[in-house]
Amino acid sequence: MPDEKTIRVMLVDDHAVVRSGLSAFLLIYPDLELVGEAESGEEALARVALLRPDVILMDLMMPGMDGVAATRAIRQKYPQIQIVALTSYKEENLIQGALQAGAIGYLLKNVTATELAGAIRSAHAKRMTLSSEAAQALIQSASQSVPANDDLTERERDVLRLMVDGLNNAEIAERLVVSPSTVKFHIGNIFSKLGVDNRVAAVTLAFQRKLV
Repeated sequence: MPDEKTIRVMLVDDHAVVRSGLSAFLLIYPDLELVGEAESGEEALARVALLRPDVILMDLMMPGMDGVAATRAIRQKYPQIQIVALTSYKEENLIQGALQAGAIGYLLKNVTATELAGAIRSAHAKRMTLSSEAAQALIQSASQSVPANDDLTERERDVLRLMVDGLNNAEIAERLVVSPSTVKFHIGNIFSKLGVDNRVAAVTLAFQRKLV
């Protein structure tokens, strides 16, 4: 019987060779258990209810339902399942699309086994992992909007810190013992000061500038 701390992982990729390589990699780590595979977004959506993975490694460019659409559909139906995009592409619009669809990580397929294992564990703990290319693309996108200002109040830093930890507005409100509307107000201020328009970019900047 698997250890209760074992992380259940599902692979979604339309290339059998890639799935085979990832399967072999997962065998190295005793805390990671491969529970199933899918070769398309449609198959992933159909199998996820049966397999009940904790973390999905999701290819993005697949025929039919692509990885972004599959990520959005799975996260809407099973918000407890974390998804890491694992792709060969580093275009800014693809990165934004995957993260806005609900992916908690974005890695390129040239990632090392150690880095990928770390990303799976981070995703399971609701912590974001971005490749350096993905982080840079988001930073460049943010810097093209409003000049950023790091002059956050202590409470705004508290909120940002909890955003980095993966908490949603309701969870942040509960943790800080304030109303959800107050949290929303603080997040609006954070976005304005950092020159971003979404949580992903705010969290990325927090990492990049060591704001928390």
